[in-house]
Amino acid sequence: MSMFSTGILVLTSPLQTLPLRIAPVLSSAAQLVDRTLYVHLHPGLNLSSGSQPRPVFISPVVDLSTIITRLYNNAADICSHLDVRVLLTNIRAQPPACSEATSPNCPFPTPQPLFHSPEVVLTDFTPQDPHQSHQVKQCLEKYTGHCYVCRPGLSSVLLHPQPGKLQENEDVQREEKGQKAEPIETYSDVVVGGTFDRLHGAHKTLLSISCLLANRRFVIGVCDQAMLKKKVLKELIEPYSVRVQRLQEFLQDTKPSLQVEIVPLEDPFGVSIVDPLLKCIVVSEETRKGGEAVNKKRMEKGLPLLVLHEIQLLKDAHHNEIEEEKISSSSLRSRLLGTLLNPPKDSSHLPPTPYVIGLTGGSGSGKSSIAQKLEGLGAVRIDCDKLGHEVYQPGTEAYRKVLREFGSEILNEDKTINRRALGAKVFGNKERLKCLTDIVWPEIALLVKQRINQAREEGKEVCVVDAAVLLEAGWTDMVHEVWVTVIPEDEAVLRITERDGISTEDALHRLQSQWSSSKQVKHANVVLSTLWEPEVTRKQVLKAWNLLQRRIQQKKEGR
Repeated sequence: MSMFSTGILVLTSPLQTLPLRIAPVLSSAAQLVDRTLYVHLHPGLNLSSGSQPRPVFISPVVDLSTIITRLYNNAADICSHLDVRVLLTNIRAQPPACSEATSPNCPFPTPQPLFHSPEVVLTDFTPQDPHQSHQVKQCLEKYTGHCYVCRPGLSSVLLHPQPGKLQENEDVQREEKGQKAEPIETYSDVVVGGTFDRLHGAHKTLLSISCLLANRRFVIGVCDQAMLKKKVLKELIEPYSVRVQRLQEFLQDTKPSLQVEIVPLEDPFGVSIVDPLLKCIVVSEETRKGGEAVNKKRMEKGLPLLVLHEIQLLKDAHHNEIEEEKISSSSLRSRLLGTLLNPPKDSSHLPPTPYVIGLTGGSGSGKSSIAQKLEGLGAVRIDCDKLGHEVYQPGTEAYRKVLREFGSEILNEDKTINRRALGAKVFGNKERLKCLTDIVWPEIALLVKQRINQAREEGKEVCVVDAAVLLEAGWTDMVHEVWVTVIPEDEAVLRITERDGISTEDALHRLQSQWSSSKQVKHANVVLSTLWEPEVTRKQVLKAWNLLQRRIQQKKEGR
């Protein structure tokens, strides 16, 4: 069967029986849709009654909150590649039916546009008579077209959950029959806060349940620079503007009737302790203390306390030894390590072999240990620190130029350059430092090119240019890809002080004189980190190497 980019799943099972259907239905849907899967809830919808059903308002009840959580949890386990979005336009405390499309009680007076127009509509509805399938599909397509703007020629598919599960559902339904759904308390103004990096299932659960609770306004505080300093792999956090844009798109799809306000969060409280109109803050077990701290601040300011609505954390079935058990952005960021984050720039001016990796990173980042591991996997390592020592040797062009520029007082008794004395000449003087690097860097680059040519003559496939100043020196035109190693600043300081026997202040000064890891990552194709145990680093480097080999093979086949 054809694969569709975007689909919409219309779930018709009663709320009490739906939880057991979600996993098999999502599994079936993932065989047909490969990018975005919208989910529309209409419990009890009958598509084989003979008359065309209309969308109705569904009252917000506790069971809906459970269904939303289960949907995103199952989606993370079963079809994590899909962008699943539960649509809530029709969830509101209103009379349950509408006789005309223009009725004020109809959730869709006109079809709602979505950011990705559905090409196929799927449903868990199963007609009792298989001969009704064609009629049911036609009915489903008309119903969906009444609710949402879809692609012309909308296809439809009836999904069939596993028979065993269906029977189990029916048993549950019989047990639950007669029980009245518990309404959920809703509020005019709801607030949440978070980083919202790489919007995932746990974020979507938080946002969707907040939309369920909010009648009028939804305020979201999004962590900005000051709140990101202690985040794991903060260099890989998406820019604030990107995170806000993705939130706006998701919420516009989810519940367009809400007034959404997204504000930067520069401290743990933000707007939640100053806005008198707020009624409810949505928290998890992990952030409940933060919600209580918000109320303490509001009490001090004479503002009404917020209702704390707690949601459950989603478990990450795929987490490894360095990741959290819950679904989290930091785990997703750690999974990006070693992968190709950005496609390589055009390198048609370079010979195809050897394939050259430019490896860089700040002091203490573990760059050299990664270079050694890559060398162990078969790469030719070109150590630019060693080449830097070579260019200072008596008789070289750089030696003569440095002596002419900085004077003979920088020489040792044996006429070699005293690097410490030379360093004192340029320390704290940007102009003199630039004068030195303008002499030395081009000479190192020439040696790098010689080593690459030598590797080519020897038939080597991969070279790694291990260079702390790769980016500052503008050497990226010599490499096919840029790989950057990152480490938190406090960890880098600890490593430098232990390794070099210098003070914390001097270690910080050294780091601040280099490009920041965030700036380096902007130029990176691949990012690595040595923050964890050596075995974790080994696996990370092996992953990066294997993916590199795949890219090299694809380039060969492309030629």
